Amino acid sequence: MENLDLVVLRALRDWRLAGKRALLATVVRTWGSSPRPIGSIMALREDGTVVGSISGGCIEDDLIYRYSQAYADEGGNHPDMPMGAPGFLKYGIKADEAHQFGLPCGGTLELLLEYDPDGHDLAQLVTALEAGKLMQRIVRLSDGKARLQPAEQPSDLHVSETELVNTFGPEYRMLLIGAGQLAEYLSTMAMFNGFLVTVCDPREEYRGSWSVPGVELVSEMPDDVVRGFRADRRTCIVTLTHDPKLDDLALLEALETEAFYVGAIGSRSNNALRRERLIEYFDQTEESLARLRGPIGIYYIGSKTPPEIAVSIMAEVLAVKNGVVLPRDMEVAQAKNKTGIPSSGADQFCAI
Repeated sequence: MENLDLVVLRALRDWRLAGKRALLATVVRTWGSSPRPIGSIMALREDGTVVGSISGGCIEDDLIYRYSQAYADEGGNHPDMPMGAPGFLKYGIKADEAHQFGLPCGGTLELLLEYDPDGHDLAQLVTALEAGKLMQRIVRLSDGKARLQPAEQPSDLHVSETELVNTFGPEYRMLLIGAGQLAEYLSTMAMFNGFLVTVCDPREEYRGSWSVPGVELVSEMPDDVVRGFRADRRTCIVTLTHDPKLDDLALLEALETEAFYVGAIGSRSNNALRRERLIEYFDQTEESLARLRGPIGIYYIGSKTPPEIAVSIMAEVLAVKNGVVLPRDMEVAQAKNKTGIPSSGADQFCAI
């Protein structure tokens, strides 16, 4: 599954280049709880077709009614479809509106609606994003004119009295070391969550049985792949082979990058031994290994099967990506200590 913003922008581009009327809705402010974060976008075509999401569905339904049903019988002239400068629209200001539109009590959502954005501008933005570039789209509120410029780093949406600045980036990426069964489940979940996934395994016997479409499969040595991957703050790197010859060197390279998540499969004892190796033989320190996660996974859920372990790992990756600080009692090692589960037996072969 592709990055949702790119899916929305690509659909909106196609509609506008085909001469269809459409609007782009962007969440610009929220107060209290809200179903979607600031910066979320949705495209609405004149016939009511929607791509993207700005709420749990109720606000989308209201927008569809306002901007398609209201002029459905107007012979194609669409007099009720707004034109011109962008406009702001708030939902959930009152308690009854919050209930009506599925917002938590007291929650308020403000949208910026852009009417008939230029298709050629959207095409330039989509092309840049497909090339892996980080871009800012600046919309002039007085007339809706948009311009594009490259961005140096991801930043939050900003709206002032005169313009809206929204940063769109390339897809989040996941690099997995090891093409075993766990990697198949984890890569599938990652793609479902909008990650572009690459799997590295120099072992032919594992690559030969790989069966997940949409994943790039490479055969070079993992440390070389990590160096060439140019990991940034939208990248996570996870080693899954249990083989120190493959995992350890890849982790050393990964820790030198800006990857937001670096983790290794293994039990508590395996992870402790890995840290000892890296300190003794590779001049690492506790400080230099502080970013290395292991055992990986969020909370001890008693999982022993590859799909359940993948759920646990993916949950932790998403929590770190979203800036969530995990409580100590949700960390795997702490949870296992509380349950008194020994670090032996099957634990040696499980991610958590």
